[in-house]
Amino acid sequence: MKRITLTVILLFLSAGAYYARGQYEARPDTTPENVLLEKQWSLGALLHTNGWGIIFRKGHNVAALRQFMWEIEFSTYKSTKEVRSINPYFSDSRSYFYGKLNYVWFFRGGIGQQQILNRKPYWGGVQLSWLYYGGFSLGVTKPVYLYIIYFNSGFTDYEIKEERYNPEVDFVDNIYGRGSFLAGLNNIGLHPGVYLKTGLDFEFGVKNRQISSLQVGGILDVSPIPIAIMAYNPKQSFFITLYVSVMFGKRFNK
Repeated sequence: MKRITLTVILLFLSAGAYYARGQYEARPDTTPENVLLEKQWSLGALLHTNGWGIIFRKGHNVAALRQFMWEIEFSTYKSTKEVRSINPYFSDSRSYFYGKLNYVWFFRGGIGQQQILNRKPYWGGVQLSWLYYGGFSLGVTKPVYLYIIYFNSGFTDYEIKEERYNPEVDFVDNIYGRGSFLAGLNNIGLHPGVYLKTGLDFEFGVKNRQISSLQVGGILDVSPIPIAIMAYNPKQSFFITLYVSVMFGKRFNK
């Protein structure tokens, strides 16, 4: 009888230990074995008020609540005045942005820090951090090419040519549509400058080794060589955008 009772007790203890282990493993793994993971990398996508972009970051801890990071980023940029148009006199014409002179992209590379403001509790939740970055910014421009209509002297026939958009002679009635994206690659313009970025990071990942976060903030690009985007508008040297990004990555020690 004693042997049976002891066996039942051992079975209950084993089952309880197995259940407790399962419950522990099911909890968010925010502090595995109380180890501070010193290094990390992350990749993400962003949407901002003037386009979209992609980001890669890598860094390490310099203190318990502060991380040193470097990043590289690609971002598109379009004017808020862009309006899609189409030639109403040709049923097969292609849409284009009337008045747009150049396509614009930004390549950014910089360093920064992320300061943890509120660490995530061991049972899960959201960790809040303040981030700030700065570094080199390269604005790249490519002129817009359009298909332009040329009528003969009697307006009985026409010819279509792909040319760089000229706001002085190209209007709604003689623009057939947007040209090839590859047209104008030999006229690429480079506009080196600097950028500053700041924002808040909301880390919602359930495991400490995995990064899952949402970031919101603002970016300022400064180009000493002004960039022309739209015809009859001043060239721009300052580009301010608000952004939201989603980041995924990994923390590790080796």
